[in-house]
Amino acid sequence: MDGETELEMVRRHVREGEGHVKRQKKVVTELQERGAPTDIAISLLGAFRDVQRQHIAHLARLEGEGFANGA
Repeated sequence: MDGETELEMVRRHVREGEGHVKRQKKVVTELQERGAPTDIAISLLGAFRDVQRQHIAHLARLEGEGFANGA
């Protein structure tokens, strides 16, 4: 986004990532309830979780470097 700091961007990525994981979990559940194949949906959920872990780790690094204090 225009005008956002790196810290703001990473925080946004973490928030958006939470939404991606939540939505994909819902997709998996709905497919399971219908008896539909879930392999691809579960694989995508795993990918979203992996990316989310990376976002969280990036945020932790930035906060550890003092970015949270405006540095």
